[in-house]
Amino acid sequence: MTLLFRSKSCILDPHQPKPEDVQKEYDYDDEDEDEDEDEDEDDYVDESFNNKTPKILNESREKNENRESGEIMGIIIDYMVETLRKSLLVTCSNNNIAKTQDLTSTLEISCPTHVRHISHVTFDCFNGFLGLPDELLPQLPPKVPSASVSVFGVSPQSMQCCIDERGSSVPTLLIMMQKQLYAQGGLLAEGIFRINAENSHEECVRSELNRGVVPRDIDVHCLAGLIKAWFRELPKGVLDCLTPEEVMHCNTEDECTRLVKLLPPTETNLLDWAINLMADVVQNEHYNKMNARNIALVFAPNMTQMADPLTALIHAVQVMNLLKTLIEKTLRLREESSETMTALSSNSVFLNNSHNQRSSTSFGELIMYEQNNCSAFEQIQ
Repeated sequence: MTLLFRSKSCILDPHQPKPEDVQKEYDYDDEDEDEDEDEDEDDYVDESFNNKTPKILNESREKNENRESGEIMGIIIDYMVETLRKSLLVTCSNNNIAKTQDLTSTLEISCPTHVRHISHVTFDCFNGFLGLPDELLPQLPPKVPSASVSVFGVSPQSMQCCIDERGSSVPTLLIMMQKQLYAQGGLLAEGIFRINAENSHEECVRSELNRGVVPRDIDVHCLAGLIKAWFRELPKGVLDCLTPEEVMHCNTEDECTRLVKLLPPTETNLLDWAINLMADVVQNEHYNKMNARNIALVFAPNMTQMADPLTALIHAVQVMNLLKTLIEKTLRLREESSETMTALSSNSVFLNNSHNQRSSTSFGELIMYEQNNCSAFEQIQ
C-alpha cells in the first residue's frame, strides 16, 4: 500500500505538467514542424524547378532533333528499300528471261511424223485462194477480199486486187469504197476527208468490209475516214521508202515526179490511185471547200509512219507539199488533156463537114455528067 501510495503521489506531483498540456505541446510542435517541412518542400520545388527548366528545354530540343533525324533516316531507309526492291525485281526478271531462253534453247521440236500432202493452197491477188480442197470451198467466198481475216493492217500483196481505169493494180476494196463514195455524192459533201464520223459507226462498217461487203447508204464521212484508215494502218507507209531528206529537197514538179519514180510498183500504184482520188475531190472544191492544200494536209499523216511525234509532224508537212504538187500536176494534165480532146473533137467535126461537102459536090457533078451524056445520046439518035 505504501508503494502504491508513493507511486500515486509521484504521479500527482504539482510541478509535473498535466497530460493535456503535454499533448497540446506535442500538437504545437507538430504544427511547427509541418510548417517548416512545407516551407522546405516549397523551397526545394522552386530550386528543383529552376534547376530542371534548362534541362527540360535541352531534353525537348534533343527529342525534336532526334525525331527529325529519325524521320530523315526513315525516308532514306524507305528510298533504299524501294531501290533495292526494284533492283531485285529487275534481277529476277532478267533471271527469268535467261531461264526461259535456256529452257527454250534446250527444248527441241521433233520432226513431224505421219504427214500426208493433201493439197497446195496459194493466194492469188486476182483470183483469191487457189488449190483449196473441195470441203473448204463452201466455207469461203469465190474471191475473198484478203488472205487475212481483216482488210486493215495487212500488206497490199495479200489482198484481192483489180485493174483500175488507168491500168494500175489496186486492192479491190479501195475501188469498191471509191465507187460507193462517188455514188452517194461524197465528192460534193462539205469537208469530205476532213470531218470524222462516229467511232461506233466506223467499227460496224469495218466488220462488213472484212467480209468484202461495202454497206449501202453509209455515211460518206465514215467511208472517207475508212479510206484514210486503210492507208494509215498499212504495215509500211506508202512513202516510207523515201527518206525525209529526199522529200525535203523536192521543191519543183519535176523533182517530185523523179522522186515518185523511185517507189516500188505496189507503192507507186497506191500513190497514183490516192493522188487521182484527191484530184477528184479538188475538182469539186466549189461544193466541198477542199482545195489541193487542204486535201493534202489531211492525207499526209496517213502516208508515212514514224515513231517520234516531232519528226513525224515535220515530215508530214514535207509530205503535204509533195502531195500538193502531185495533185496540182494531175489537175493540170487533166486540163491539158481536156483541151486536147476538145481540139481533136472540133477538128473531127470540121473534117466530117468538109468530107460531106466534097461528097455532095461530087454527087452533083455526077448528076450533071449523066444529064449531059443523056442529051448527047438523044442528039445522036
